[in-house]
Amino acid sequence: MLMAHPAVLSGLVERYWALSVLDAGEGTSEVRRQMEDVVYTLCVATGTSNVDAALAAARHRLPGAGTFDDSVLTPAAEAVPQPQP
Repeated sequence: MLMAHPAVLSGLVERYWALSVLDAGEGTSEVRRQMEDVVYTLCVATGTSNVDAALAAARHRLPGAGTFDDSVLTPAAEAVPQPQP
């Protein structure tokens, strides 16, 4: 499977969130159409079939994401392992 470049994924994720804000505020048919296009592209670029999985996959492929980075799944405070006494 071809992998999208991290810069492309980053741009798609940023565009998705920007359109989400616009959709919540305005909700025009043009914004919804653009949102559908971005969701489709994210899914194709990540090899997933829904937006939640696409966003998680994209974040794990971005620079700075570790192999065991679960920050997408849990709050940041819980994601950091605490030292044992």
